[in-house]
Amino acid sequence: MQTEIGIKPRNSAEVARSLNRLLADEHVLYIKTRNAHWNVEGPDFLTIHRFFEEQYKQLEEIIDEVAERIRTIGHYAEGTLEGFLKDTHLTEDTRESNDSLSFMRTLLQDHESIILNLREHIERYEEEWKDQGTADFATGLMKTHEKMAWMLRAHLK
Repeated sequence: MQTEIGIKPRNSAEVARSLNRLLADEHVLYIKTRNAHWNVEGPDFLTIHRFFEEQYKQLEEIIDEVAERIRTIGHYAEGTLEGFLKDTHLTEDTRESNDSLSFMRTLLQDHESIILNLREHIERYEEEWKDQGTADFATGLMKTHEKMAWMLRAHLK
């Protein structure tokens, strides 16, 4: 059954492609944050272990919301690791050190990359693809990532 919510099919397809790329980025960032949670070492271990847990739980919610937005506009959410790695703008994490500051720098860069990507697409969702709902949704996600990035940045000062 076709979704009839006032968005032209070609526009909703573009929005879904964009959101699936975002979904891939969110999954990669989630895995990198879980990795940091599991593998962080140092004198600040317990505090930072808990901090990373808070962040990956937020990312779990974001992932579900992005996938549900894709379904809401009548398309299917990507659900494979192969697809995520093909679509993501981010890179997998390789490191020599498991200290909290190294993890935080990497995660901060990824949050900032997602923020820039969201900011770039908000106007397209609304103006070009005539999807105000996704523009509003993306604005909310951008604010969440901005706050998460701020939390990471505050640790690095």
